[in-house]
Amino acid sequence: MSRFRLFATLLLLGSLAACSVLPKSQVLSTYRLPATNLPRHEASVDWALRVNTPYSSQLLDSTRIAVLPPGDQISVYQGVRWSDRAPLLLRDRLIDAFLDDGRLKAVSSDSARLQADLELNGDLRAFNSEYQNGQPVTRILFEARLVQSGTRRILASHRFSVSQTANDTSVPAVVDAFGQASDQLAREVLEWTLEQGQAAQRP
Repeated sequence: MSRFRLFATLLLLGSLAACSVLPKSQVLSTYRLPATNLPRHEASVDWALRVNTPYSSQLLDSTRIAVLPPGDQISVYQGVRWSDRAPLLLRDRLIDAFLDDGRLKAVSSDSARLQADLELNGDLRAFNSEYQNGQPVTRILFEARLVQSGTRRILASHRFSVSQTANDTSVPAVVDAFGQASDQLAREVLEWTLEQGQAAQRP
């Protein structure tokens, strides 16, 4: 065997050996944010609303499901992820709530950048699970701002904080608790937005 062929054979065997010890890529289970439809109403509001993606920290602007175990350490559930980044999950949940409710005639997102009279902006301060007395509790904290599109003037602001205890410590139970918390938050943001928006539209 020539030196070149011997070298090539040894190189190939070395590559195969290296491949066998490389870690296998982790398979992640993907979860959607559960949601319950809101009761339907007749259209009664003639102004258009755009729901913008909330601002958030780098930790929350991710598909990983954040958890705060006892202590100050921030972690994530291993082997699982959301179907989208947390700020987008909340934005889309709020849009679905307005569409389900039906009182607003026009609702859009910042992805489309359609013309709107008012905008719902905000900061997502918390979208995580945290342990209290050994039980996981999901927490969503949303600092909402209703803004007039033309002038960019803040018409109203409000802090929404919702918590929901999971039935057990399993990931599906935690995800279900996220769904219940987001349903409650969506209902509260919906009613507040309609009330503040109507007040802003009065002459």
